[in-house]
Amino acid sequence: MSRNNDPQFWQQAGRHLVRYGGSFEPLIIERAQGCFVYDADGRGILDFTSGQMSALLGHSHPDIVAVVTEYVRKLDHLFSGMLSRPVVELAEQIARHAPGELERCLLLSTGAESNEAAIRMAKLVTGRHEVVAFTQSWHGMTGSAAAATYSAGRKGYGPTAAGSLAIPAPNAYRPRFTTQDGELDWRRELDDGFEQIDRQSTGALAAFIAEPILSSGGILELPPGYMAALKGKCSERGMLLIVDEAQTGVGRTGLMFACERDGVAPDILTLSKTLGAGLPLAAMVTTAAIEDEAHARGFLFYTTHVSDPLPAAVGLKVLQVVERDGLVERARTAGERLTRGLLDMQSRHACIGDVRGRGLLLGLELVTDRETKKPAFELGEAITRECMKRGLSMNIVKLPSMGGVFRIAPPLTISDSEIDLGLELLDKAIETAVREGVNRG
Repeated sequence: MSRNNDPQFWQQAGRHLVRYGGSFEPLIIERAQGCFVYDADGRGILDFTSGQMSALLGHSHPDIVAVVTEYVRKLDHLFSGMLSRPVVELAEQIARHAPGELERCLLLSTGAESNEAAIRMAKLVTGRHEVVAFTQSWHGMTGSAAAATYSAGRKGYGPTAAGSLAIPAPNAYRPRFTTQDGELDWRRELDDGFEQIDRQSTGALAAFIAEPILSSGGILELPPGYMAALKGKCSERGMLLIVDEAQTGVGRTGLMFACERDGVAPDILTLSKTLGAGLPLAAMVTTAAIEDEAHARGFLFYTTHVSDPLPAAVGLKVLQVVERDGLVERARTAGERLTRGLLDMQSRHACIGDVRGRGLLLGLELVTDRETKKPAFELGEAITRECMKRGLSMNIVKLPSMGGVFRIAPPLTISDSEIDLGLELLDKAIETAVREGVNRG
């Protein structure tokens, strides 16, 4: 009998846990190491999503274990009005890596918190309240962050923050606007989106918040040039551009920050997930001019764990390891290997409609028919189950407006052999799920 089938454990879980989205895997995870997590039977499961897209260096990285051990022993948490060396040093290092003139940091715990702080600062500095996001966005589940999240979680909760507006994100696989040759016409789509925003606005546009690659939206990458054009639209209207790099930051796309590809420096940058490499750490980064103005106007974002030393020490070590071990370049080369494998798989499986993304943040979209691009939701669920049976943890996004999209984001420390193993397991899972689906049909 599998130790994962512990009746007492599952009874306690069912009785005492709030179900916060989807269903739990029928596994009890006992430990994690490198690119694998291990269940109660000791079975290794290749983690192709870095936990919750966060374990940038893999699980239990020795340098992270060492710094956590050191700081939990000597300096873990402080009164929020006190400063420590790790906080100042991390802020300095983030500023060193950040694009443009971004140099002032606020260190927090979660991505939602950093986006809350960014939106709050943008409203205060501009004196306006309207915030625009993409209709496929995910920026968090708290207050203003939830109001700017459109991919899920809006029904049944009542009104969101006043001034919450949205435009569709460009989707090259399912384009809304096309050129004469059938390609995505993102400029016309962006113009149309802002025409709609201008019609709805009360004249109080404060900010646009955007992910360079919309992960929960189905790995939708903003095309080259889009971010710069978006920055122009914001500047024309006196809006601030907030770029949320929770999943794309700290090297995952083959650049330290994804927005660097287009030479764009946002007014405010938010980081989380990858910065803490799986531990709760986030940052809001802005320019001296914006921070000075916010401070003059009484900016307030005082939390229990703001500027905590232990997570700051972790973030500092993460940046050091990424730079020391050349992991930005590793993300690029490993991403190329992974992409080649997925494209090869696409050539052999008609259910794979599209492969997209950058570096080690890739998407694989499933369809029932490549001509109609009809979403293959049931097949996606079957492949996910089959992957887990075979020892591969995959994450699938299921949105009505698109097919089932696997988000593939392994740790930057993943080896070539582990990439090949993941591809092999996924390939076999697809074969099995398709065959069993045909037989049932």
